[in-house]
Amino acid sequence: MQPPARPGRPPHAAAAATHAAVETAIEPCSGWHCSHLFYAFDRARLAGLSATARAEGARQFAAAIEPAADGPTRLQAWIVPGHKADFAVMVLDRDPLRVDAVHQRLLAGPLGEALVPTYSFVGLTEVSEYVPTVEQYAERLVAEGEIVDSPSYTAKVQGYAAREPAMRQARLEPELPPWPNACFYPMNKKRKVGENWFTLPFAERSRLMAEHGASGMKFGGRVSQLITVSVGLDDWEWGVTLWARRPDWLKEIVYTMRFDEASARYAEFGPFYTGYVASAERILAHCRVVG
Repeated sequence: MQPPARPGRPPHAAAAATHAAVETAIEPCSGWHCSHLFYAFDRARLAGLSATARAEGARQFAAAIEPAADGPTRLQAWIVPGHKADFAVMVLDRDPLRVDAVHQRLLAGPLGEALVPTYSFVGLTEVSEYVPTVEQYAERLVAEGEIVDSPSYTAKVQGYAAREPAMRQARLEPELPPWPNACFYPMNKKRKVGENWFTLPFAERSRLMAEHGASGMKFGGRVSQLITVSVGLDDWEWGVTLWARRPDWLKEIVYTMRFDEASARYAEFGPFYTGYVASAERILAHCRVVG
């Protein structure tokens, strides 16, 4: 896989022709839009709502953030501890307006006047350029000492080839794991003198990301990760969402991966938001809105 063309360089003629032939649309060519939306309740305004308005507000609140057949493809809500927010909603769909419709429904409902949006992050799902093709994976095995056409080499290449399509699809159209603990944070790659990620050769960036990925794989079965790209869409370049079976494993994976050179030397991080996956009913009860 070749690194992306640098800004200012004319695209390859064939690629330009292909792009020109694509129908104009707000849906991406592949993958989904993904938004993380964070809110707090204004207690003074809540106190001013009648019991009837609260009850109807609770009904419409649930209709807005609970998964439904006519809703966005993926929808998940979290209770958010601390002062940054009271709750969050993570929404994914090919259509960005179906994603944003969740936000609009929340604000338009009876509880809308008591809701304060505190943070949002907009991105797209993608297959990272550092996910190797089968050929690149085979080359990596040889570089690591495997002998071409040996039983070990053949088994590893065939195994990777079998799981690669599903692995790529899972990044573009992810399932959200049924685990109760989550966190989200945005990040950038540095562009500082002596620590500029984007001036490194692709092979070096790929090596560093392979090392970084190997650290994360140690948490398989305990932590799941989704990285969405926001380059050109939001203030930060990527958004990282983690889910874990236990909350301390979120701490462990972030701490462990901070020592990888790709992170320790080249990454910059934004605010962290902790979440506990919850139903609308539980969010409203926990936040003392109803019941």
